[in-house]
Amino acid sequence: MDNPTSYKEIHCESALNELKRKVPFGWDLNIYRGCSHACRYCYAIYSHAYLNSDGFYDDIHVKTNIVEKLERELSSPKWKREVVNIGGVTDSYQKAEETYQLMPEVLKLLIKYKTPAIISTKSTLVLRDYDLINELSQITYINIAATITTMDEEVRKKIEPGGAPSEERFAMLKQFRQTNASVGLHLMPIIPYLTDGRENFEALCIGAKESGVHYLLPGVLYLRGDTRKVFFEFIQRDYPELYPKLQALFKTGAADKAYKDQLYLMVNELRDRYGISSSYSKPMKEKMLH
Repeated sequence: MDNPTSYKEIHCESALNELKRKVPFGWDLNIYRGCSHACRYCYAIYSHAYLNSDGFYDDIHVKTNIVEKLERELSSPKWKREVVNIGGVTDSYQKAEETYQLMPEVLKLLIKYKTPAIISTKSTLVLRDYDLINELSQITYINIAATITTMDEEVRKKIEPGGAPSEERFAMLKQFRQTNASVGLHLMPIIPYLTDGRENFEALCIGAKESGVHYLLPGVLYLRGDTRKVFFEFIQRDYPELYPKLQALFKTGAADKAYKDQLYLMVNELRDRYGISSSYSKPMKEKMLH
């Protein structure tokens, strides 16, 4: 699992993937398959089965022709400038992007074809493209979101070893507040008994407030398929004392309803106390109407 990362260059048939559910975005764009952030809860681990690979964290596939395909799709008369979710499956600013530098070319096309987008990342490499994102934010809706789950750096290193430190992610969001972009905090997944403490949530709300985020979106861990297997192997190895409690809570893919209801009450109370919006779509609607 923790072997040195290898990159395989592949060609994609299309850049954009149309989603069945169109809200809040209708299209996905993923430059990479596999992700070196190596998050122990990643829901997308299953996707590597289609490549006959079990090395989601270190067998990274790069769609080297994605820019050419994207231009063809965005320049089509059929393209309606719908919102594109960039990196919904794998982070577009993971380590491979330092080498391949495909995101600047993607952003230039979004600017050229006035296409709105959402970028969610656990990396500060996105700051490299600050000027392009700033330019896009003057033209159309662009959302920069950071997924941040804990302010405990020791826990963070174990659950998201390839991601940037949480403080650096907040600093990145604060910088993007100087642009016209919508800026958000994705507090997901919340891991029961590990990152679900009130003290942690309060620290995250303080970080969100100081960064000036437009919204905070929480979500509890969901476990199925390969993700469930990888996650519980990690818990057995690093937090064996939590294993029985988590097994009992996750009898199915979702955590027990009573647990979730109580958790969201606490998150919402803290979010309200610090005056942070819960609306992911409000900045989008305002910008798109404008």
